[in-house]
Amino acid sequence: MEERVGEVIEASTVAFTAQCYELYCLPPLGSLVSTRQGEVELYGIVHHAATGSLEPGRRPIARGRDEASEEDIYRSSPQLLKLLQSEFCALVVGHREGGEMRHYLPPQPARIHGFVYLCGPEEVREFSQSFGFLNLLLNAHLQTPPDELVAASLRRMGLAREDRHDFLVRAGRELALLIGDFNQLKSILGRLR
Repeated sequence: MEERVGEVIEASTVAFTAQCYELYCLPPLGSLVSTRQGEVELYGIVHHAATGSLEPGRRPIARGRDEASEEDIYRSSPQLLKLLQSEFCALVVGHREGGEMRHYLPPQPARIHGFVYLCGPEEVREFSQSFGFLNLLLNAHLQTPPDELVAASLRRMGLAREDRHDFLVRAGRELALLIGDFNQLKSILGRLR
């Protein structure tokens, strides 16, 4: 069963941003998420997450000087839950159309207000049968360094596998074919633990 983690608030052909329904309930870096665009299911990998003010340009202020815990801050100022938001960005790395999984960009971007789901283990296994998405991750121009994002996504996908080690070895072989820089390859492989 997929877990609904948010709703699309901004979308392009290559990425989408989703706002979470609950403050701080963000999917982990590298997670595979999905949303629908008509009959097409889009897949993205979470590459950035942030929590901040709902009002642009207005930053939260420190409130805990006289509080014993962080939870006490929210108890004494319950309006904070309505003034703050958590959101995440996902790089589109594939789509399913007509039952076929494709590891390239879809014909249309995600829909605004489309529900975003954290993919379950079965869907993660199906998506990661091919490593065609790695090239999109390696060549994306994002805030998150590509080495960190590739390693985080492979670690997350490995958790859905019975034989995690075999999956990571196969991923490492694929990366060796895609990456010409030995130091970059070594950096990513060192983060797969």
